[in-house]
Amino acid sequence: MFKKILIANRGEIAVRIVRACRELGIASVAIYSDADRASLHVRMADEAYRVGPAPSRESYLVIENVIAVAKRSGCDAIHPGYGFLAENAAFARACADAGVAFIGPSPEAMEKLGSKTAARHLARGAGVPTVPGTLEAVENAEKAERIAVEVGYPIALKAIAGGGGKGMRRVERESDLAAAWRDASSEALNAFGDARLYIEKFLPRPRHIEIQVLGDSQGATVYLGERECSVQRRYQKVIEEAPSPVMTHELRQKMGQAAVKLARAGGYTNAGTLEFLVDEARNYYFLEMNTRLQVEHPVTELVTSLDLVKLQIRIAAGEPLPFAQNEIEISGHAIECRIYAEDPDNQFFPSPGKILDCETPSGPGIRWDCGVYSGWRVPSEYDPLLAKLIAWGADRREAIARLERALGETSFLGIRTNIEFLRRVVAETDFIRGDIHTKWLDEYLGREKKAGAGSSSDAFEEDAATIAAALWHTSQNGASTTPTGAEDSAAAESRWKSEARHEQLDRNPRRP
Repeated sequence: MFKKILIANRGEIAVRIVRACRELGIASVAIYSDADRASLHVRMADEAYRVGPAPSRESYLVIENVIAVAKRSGCDAIHPGYGFLAENAAFARACADAGVAFIGPSPEAMEKLGSKTAARHLARGAGVPTVPGTLEAVENAEKAERIAVEVGYPIALKAIAGGGGKGMRRVERESDLAAAWRDASSEALNAFGDARLYIEKFLPRPRHIEIQVLGDSQGATVYLGERECSVQRRYQKVIEEAPSPVMTHELRQKMGQAAVKLARAGGYTNAGTLEFLVDEARNYYFLEMNTRLQVEHPVTELVTSLDLVKLQIRIAAGEPLPFAQNEIEISGHAIECRIYAEDPDNQFFPSPGKILDCETPSGPGIRWDCGVYSGWRVPSEYDPLLAKLIAWGADRREAIARLERALGETSFLGIRTNIEFLRRVVAETDFIRGDIHTKWLDEYLGREKKAGAGSSSDAFEEDAATIAAALWHTSQNGASTTPTGAEDSAAAESRWKSEARHEQLDRNPRRP
């Protein structure tokens, strides 16, 4: 087993890995940028070292700096978490060259399965269903027009090196293709340094369901059930759950076996996730593989009672999987909400700033994976994820009830968050029924925005009428003859006290 592990990440996932290391008796080493000097993961780790200025391209993404800290601190392994260098084959190779174990797949497996087009090639060769479309990057918009006619509209343009909805566009008709191609390729270039695109058939109202796999170096590979990730805003996951509300035993077995087959074809070891689209007829199509730990891994941990991070570490240290496929059981239901420092009422704009105070949830069935604390300043340089709230219940209904209760217990003072937005979403009838798809949340937001616009207009008219009435009353009666004195002060003081008491009682104060 490793003696010391460097965590090449920040925030809640770095805290999560520190805790796993501590339980295994392994020393942990954190890295930090200038913006993260006082971060929670830095405080919790056994050692911490600076890797550069605040911008990630000058700190967390600089392979040489990360490797130098690992060697300087005497680490024998590096855990990349998710994001940053987690799916960078060059980083995995640099670890090997430095004599430091990379807690993840080999760089060769990462290249085979981490590249979207390479993975689709491998999937078709292994007989795993894929969405109709191209297996290679499309050279230009003119060639894309010919392919789109063959595939059939609507189509989706996707970035070869992409993820998180970046460099992705839905195209309904031929007349829209040129502009969509220009926008998608430009966005892909800015986000990933690679403007290449490929084409997929766009499936209406699909579900996004992913399969968690684990493989050891002895050749054993298993699947740990599925996660439903259909609640997305602009292709970015917001709420995830396990198991999927529409999953059957037969479908889980088919998708799980397909995932294992593809992982083995790519020589994959450690933890990985294969993403699929599932249509209304329950046909499934492979999308891509994430060759790392997922943000939403806690829901799988809660329904399987397995610790994925500790299993990652044990596998990287050469240990075999401690169980076989037929020993894996799924118990209950788990749902995760991502808590962000963002303002849903202002186009989900990030809300950096100092956390003056925070109330965190607890109680039966509640897990809180957090990377912040009261008094810490949320930086503007990184993803605004603050924490993940996960609720487990004996069934989906109980998990939703616990999630609603826990969201009501959660608050942050000093910054805007999406907590109230999440409370509204999980209370929606469609969500409670499990009647969701990848565009469901965007459609819900569209309805909410339309309804809000009407309410704002009514409120504006009411305010205007009130002001007009006050002005008319003043013009009719002239200036007030009541002297400014104790009576006015008492009235003003009473109003302030009333508002203050209201805010103390209300966990979610009204906006001024």
